[in-house]
Amino acid sequence: MAHVLNTQQPLLLSGKKRNDRDDDLDGGDALLVKKSSLDPAAALASIRHEFGEHGGVNMSIEASATFTVMEPETMRRMFAGELGPDNDFFVYSRHFNPTVLNLSRQMAALEATEAAYCTSSGMSAISSVMLQLCSSGGHVVASKTLYGGTHALLTHFLPRTCNITTSFVDITDHEAVADAIVEGRTQVLYFEAMANPTLTVADIPELSRIAHDKGVTVVVDNTFTPMVLSPAKLGADVVVHSISKFISGGADIIAGAVCGSEKLVKGMMDLRGGSLMLLGPTMNAKVAFELSERIPHLALRMREHSRRAQVYAERMKELGLKVIYPGLEDHPQHKLARRMVNREYGYGGLLSIDMETEERANKLMTYLQNATQFGLMAVSLGYYETLMSCSGSSTSSELDPDQKAAAGISPGLVRMSVGYVGTLEQKWTQFEKAFLRM
Repeated sequence: MAHVLNTQQPLLLSGKKRNDRDDDLDGGDALLVKKSSLDPAAALASIRHEFGEHGGVNMSIEASATFTVMEPETMRRMFAGELGPDNDFFVYSRHFNPTVLNLSRQMAALEATEAAYCTSSGMSAISSVMLQLCSSGGHVVASKTLYGGTHALLTHFLPRTCNITTSFVDITDHEAVADAIVEGRTQVLYFEAMANPTLTVADIPELSRIAHDKGVTVVVDNTFTPMVLSPAKLGADVVVHSISKFISGGADIIAGAVCGSEKLVKGMMDLRGGSLMLLGPTMNAKVAFELSERIPHLALRMREHSRRAQVYAERMKELGLKVIYPGLEDHPQHKLARRMVNREYGYGGLLSIDMETEERANKLMTYLQNATQFGLMAVSLGYYETLMSCSGSSTSSELDPDQKAAAGISPGLVRMSVGYVGTLEQKWTQFEKAFLRM
């Protein structure tokens, strides 16, 4: 039988404590209550603050790869699962690291889950979750509109290496989703809260109900909409992130996160059978420290990303462009999005413009970058500068032409991650000038 960490409290609270700390003064076990009713920013502000080794307002970075014990018996008990990070016993940083645990607590608070653990990339988070939840011969039902890397993982890698197959469906067709689930065989329903790059909004409560009625675990990628949507509150079991995007905000870090139940995270870190433990997509403690310093500003950044995206989308539509943005009333899932979003954070910082052909898309992006300096031609998203790419020939290039057509990805679809540098009117003038040159 595999040994797991014998934690007595959710990993949400794991991590180094200062020696003079009295948990009774800050609520102690009261913090074990999942704050699912709180605004994401309020939930982040409610978790325990970590101090530096000498009382600094910022936590110290625990850069050690391995940790000492004072007695040989302690090490035996740690490997037997009797002692763990919940009571400040650490073995090795591929297993648990105090600094990474602090960031993990922040991610769990952000997504209103019992626990979380952070990884070296978004794809490592997704891959590890799928390998933990699915067994050989297993089956996944997934949205046909996904990030290209995820689509490739499900289409090519998992069938070849693990005999795990996937049925792709239109995630807005709930009858098709239900029909694709094979009871007793399907293990995961996987989709993006807001699809890349079409910005289709998933009905998380209804999809979760359908999956749970058939005993299927719901995994949602919330990379596009941190703060904006809270999938776990809406019924999802697991939330994954590429922290490299909005959460980092600086386009300088590659990182990911898995947010879910304490049981899931403990299982993924199991010494003998955990996908995170054994595959080793470990986050560096110095990276975790940097990210933990950025999360407190995430709410402010997401509000501005969303505010500008809303204004630009409305004005682009007035110019006659075919704009896709969930905040527009003509978006197919606008009413659904309005019901699900955390109102203070708008509808997200991404919009898409369908220029119909790749030639026209490239021409527009060339003017926007090289003539008026509105934004930059680059993949990824969540940066303070506006980033633009033609999805069909970049981040969705793993899909073949038929798959792109089925996913609704036009050859001229420009995905735009709206930044917040400069003033709104200054940047809009730059867009208008480029458009008029078209």
